[in-house]
Amino acid sequence: MSTQILMEPTEGQFDLAVDTFKLMADNTRLRIVWALLHGEHSVNELASHLLVNPAGVSQHLAKLRSARLVNVRRDGNKAFYSLPSGHVQQLVEHALFHADHVDDNYLEQCDETSHQVRGQR
Repeated sequence: MSTQILMEPTEGQFDLAVDTFKLMADNTRLRIVWALLHGEHSVNELASHLLVNPAGVSQHLAKLRSARLVNVRRDGNKAFYSLPSGHVQQLVEHALFHADHVDDNYLEQCDETSHQVRGQR
């Protein structure tokens, strides 16, 4: 599926896109969204799956929710989180697909460069 933007995005749209990438640039948040690709989960289910503290998961979910990257459904005193649309799913899947297909030589070059920079200090 290809989506084409026919008009130049506004500065506000660029800013929102940057904010989205910043939010998704956190390992725990990306793993939370990845888990939500497979269905709705509670905070405790996510924490158990990711092997992290439920309070930390809750804080990450609050940030994702405020950016409208996740939905919440309440059932009594429990909250269940899910993804709002296919857009978030596509964003995560494309990022992880790209990470999976990055050339090994590129990764080796990055590793060598970081070692060289550390050695100069």
